[in-house]
Parts: sequence; structure tokens; C-alpha cells
Amino acid sequence: MLTKYHKKMGHTVTVIASLYTFNENGKESYLSGPSEYDDANGVHVIRLAYKRPVKVFSILRRFKGLRESIERVQPDIIFSHNVSYSDTTVVVDYLRCHPHVKLYADNHADYINSARNCLSRNILHPIIWRHYSKKLEPYLIRCYGVTPMRCRFLKEMYHIKAGLVEFLPMGVDDEAIPDNRIVIRTNIRKKLGLTEDDFLVVTGGKIDRLKNTHVLIKAMDILNVEHLHLIICGTLTPEMDYLKTILDSKPHIHYLGWCSAEEVMNYMVAADLACFPGTHSTLWEQSVGIGVPAIFKRWPEMEHVYVNGNCRFVKGENANELADAIGELINTNKYKEMLSLAQIASTNFRYSVIAKRAIGL
Repeated sequence: MLTKYHKKMGHTVTVIASLYTFNENGKESYLSGPSEYDDANGVHVIRLAYKRPVKVFSILRRFKGLRESIERVQPDIIFSHNVSYSDTTVVVDYLRCHPHVKLYADNHADYINSARNCLSRNILHPIIWRHYSKKLEPYLIRCYGVTPMRCRFLKEMYHIKAGLVEFLPMGVDDEAIPDNRIVIRTNIRKKLGLTEDDFLVVTGGKIDRLKNTHVLIKAMDILNVEHLHLIICGTLTPEMDYLKTILDSKPHIHYLGWCSAEEVMNYMVAADLACFPGTHSTLWEQSVGIGVPAIFKRWPEMEHVYVNGNCRFVKGENANELADAIGELINTNKYKEMLSLAQIASTNFRYSVIAKRAIGL
């Protein structure tokens, strides 16, 4: 999204990336080899293979031809997606030789999605990744944490100076929000056999145990409201595969499996409420950017999605609490007020605005 809007701003934009990708089913995979192409937004993409031995350097993130690729691009600005890779040494060497080039970076690691086992918490992040991220520090203009917790992670785990760290939210693609929202809402509800009066909740992402989708399903059972429906978009991890059998017996819950970004957007537009009672995903910010009222699990320093009363927080693991939170909003004046506030709050999470901030504009 950043590259799309940087391109729309008139810049020449190149992405240098690994072979890591997602296949058509949303599963993690790798491309067969290095390549170059222009993406749908006209952004040039250079895909680089890992150096050998691949097993070692895919972990350390060291690539074949990175320096040559940067030299060929001759950038005025480098935006480093994360600071935890050993080829920061290559970037630093280039910056040392080209002092006019500006460096920005972001960070998506925190204490929930990273540094969770003993090796990661005590060696990988505080020793290895700190060593390589500190190499970038003298050249950084800003290092963004995409949540408040991820800002703290930069300071505590990598020892990046506080004056360089700033919060920059993830958000939603302005152009992906459909203009014909009423038509999409009507069509999706018709496809699912719902009426306009049915209250529709949407959730999604990579459905693992920490997403607490199973808690949301239990909350739906507790509510047992005839005109209440739930859409689940996303791939179940092996540990959650048991939910398939349960979901097949629940006509008010619509499990759709993996969905494209456009499909997820349309389902959120069709919904009355977004509900994410577990770990964070980019769907949090997307739902706020669309202007849908939402319920989120309360995590310390992950409350940036709350702007003006546009959402509410729950503990996440308590199905009764979650059921009460949803129940209070089903076709009530409280919901109407929350919907109005959510629509106002949405402008804070649009990538047309975020992309400018990302490079200091």
C-alpha cells in the first residue's frame, strides 16, 4: 500500500524483496527463482534469492545481489521493511557511500507475535537482530512502529533511540473501499440468504487458537439470536481444523475459508460489526478505515484503533463477556451512535495519508 501511494504521488518506486510469498490459497510459499516485473500499480519489483546455504541465510535474511540491485535503482529514499535482517550491513555500506540518501524503516514485531520462545526472546531478538538493527540507527530519519507496542519493542528489544521511533498505523487502501457499498451489502446478504434487518458480524485472518475465533463461535451460541449471523473469512490452522465439523452444523455461521483481499473488503462492507477477539491482524485497521464499528481484544499498547468511541474492547477469552458486548449493539441506539463515530474515525486509517507520513511529507 505504501508503494502504491508513493507511485501515485509521482515517485519512481522499486521494491526489492525475497522469494517469500503467498499462494492462491493464502498459504506461505516461495517463488521458483529470482525475477523482475512491474506489479499492478506500476511499481517495479526485484525478487532476490537467499545466499547459500539457504537454510542458514533464509533465517538470517541475506540475499544474492542486494547491493547490485540497490546500485542499479540509485534511490533517493530507502524504506526498510523491518530492521531485523543481516543484510542491513549491505544497506549501511550503500548509505555510507551515498550520504544524500534518506533512510526510513518500520517494525512489525512485538511481544505477542515475536520473542515468544526462549531462543527468540533471549538470543535472536536481543542479540542478533539488535546487532543488525543498530547498524541502521545512525542513518535513520525515522523508525516506525506500526502499533504502540511495536514502538516499545524497537526501543526495548533493539535499543533504537526513542527520538527516532514514531507510531505509524497500518490502514486501508482508499481505492479498495467500494463506492457502491449499498449494492455490495445487498448482494452479499442475498447470496447468504440474509435480510437487510439481519445483524451481521464479520471476523477473519489466519484462524489459529490465539485469534479466539472459537470463543466468538461460543458467544454466538450463548446469544442464540435468530437474526444474528457471523461471517468467518480465513484459513484454519491445523490445530483449529476441528472447527469445520462444528461450523457445518451452525446455519447462522458462514465459514468462507480463504478469501481474496477484495472479498474480505466486500464482506466487511456488508457487515454491521467487525469482531476480532484475539491477536492483532491488519484487518483491525482495515475495519476501522472502512468505518465499521468493531470489537477488539484489549491488548496493552494495542488500543490505537480506538479514536472516538468507534470501537470497544473485551478480554477476548471470555465468551459471556463477548456475547454481552455484541448483544448490547444488535439493532440498538448504541449501535447507531457507534456507527456514526466509526465513519468519522475512518479517515485516520487511509493509506493516502499514511504513505505521505511514511517518508516525512
